[in-house]
Amino acid sequence: MAKLKAGLLSLRDLFATAWWIFLIVGIGFVVAYQFVEPAPPRHIVITTGSESGAYYQFAQRYATILARHGITLEVKASAGSLDNLARLKEDAAQVGFVQGGVIEPPDDPENEEDNGLRSLGSVFYEPVWVFYRGDRKLERLTELRGKRIAIGQEGSGVRQLAQQLLKANEIAVGSNLVALSGLKAAEELQQGRIDAAFIIASEKAPVVQVLLRSPGVKLMSFSQSSAYQRRFPFLTKLTFPHGVADLVRDFPPEDIRLLAPTANLIIRDDLHPALQTLLLQAASEVHGKTGFFQDAGEFPAYKDQMLPLSPEAARYYKSGPPFLQRYLPFWLAVLADRLIVLLVPLFALMIPLLKIAPAVYTWRVRSKVFRCYGELKFLEDDLKNHFDPEKLGDYRARLDALDDEAAQLHVPLGFTDLVYTLREHVNLVRSILAKREAQA
Repeated sequence: MAKLKAGLLSLRDLFATAWWIFLIVGIGFVVAYQFVEPAPPRHIVITTGSESGAYYQFAQRYATILARHGITLEVKASAGSLDNLARLKEDAAQVGFVQGGVIEPPDDPENEEDNGLRSLGSVFYEPVWVFYRGDRKLERLTELRGKRIAIGQEGSGVRQLAQQLLKANEIAVGSNLVALSGLKAAEELQQGRIDAAFIIASEKAPVVQVLLRSPGVKLMSFSQSSAYQRRFPFLTKLTFPHGVADLVRDFPPEDIRLLAPTANLIIRDDLHPALQTLLLQAASEVHGKTGFFQDAGEFPAYKDQMLPLSPEAARYYKSGPPFLQRYLPFWLAVLADRLIVLLVPLFALMIPLLKIAPAVYTWRVRSKVFRCYGELKFLEDDLKNHFDPEKLGDYRARLDALDDEAAQLHVPLGFTDLVYTLREHVNLVRSILAKREAQA
């Protein structure tokens, strides 16, 4: 029972010594928690284009990759890039595909008004295909003046780009420009009800493959491709090689010069950083291979600067995926990344404080003994310099009280030598009192 009581007293001394350490570290944890990112949501929405378009198909592949990491990516079809931008601004989606050139980059990025959107970079080229009917070879858009041209639906990126290019060639917007796109525009062109069609899609898209093999339909080569690239920096010159579409038919019969904006992955700037990195990893898996118009590893990349690059994307392009996500499952890496912030108080506060805790504990235990020594020294000085025989009873009582107090001191076993030494010194002062009494 005595051992248990002594142990409890030691624990009380330890807590009395260390409580302020735990208080400071606790406050540090509370402050550090304010900087801990919340856990990423398990459901996000991506807005694409029509269900028959490349945006929608690529988004489905993204959804499959994100599902492996426990994230549900809901794919929503739309009218096109302008519709996607509207949804992003209204927070109806967190991610969207936007065609290059839909937003003009600001003249002064530092003074640009923040619209809440950021770019994760470009993910693939979108060639501009201008198919037409006729016997005469066309190489300039000015040669389409007066013809019926399909330029895409309202709200689509192809419509906006087609209008930009036609305006640059002084072709006014009128009834000759019809709102048709995709396979519908291809059908109308095949039937001869329109004269030309702007198509923006990959070389593997069904509409492109259909028109490349349609009798009487030709593909325009942009003879002024370099000039367009200068006038519209978001466009890139591409070459459609001689015979690549059909080696047997030798189509195209010569190299075709094309123009291409890039498809860009745009996000709301409040999208969780971990999800931004996961989307970039999915984009690298889907678009990072060698393609018809691209080299291996060319995408994703920050090619179109219509919106500021996300800081997470900038880090990804510089250093790759975060260290933990390279070796741990996604959710475990996210959890570890969040908890790392809470380790700051442990290393910055708790460890240094615990190093000084033993010294504080030793001082606290020894202070109990030293307090008795202070009273004993005062009594010894009184006996040597101000001895009064009439106070013999008071002297004895003070010595007995000090001896009792020393006997009742509860200290750890490692400090019991201090108690016995104190009691010896009490007896030493008793002998001084006895000598003074005998002299009196």
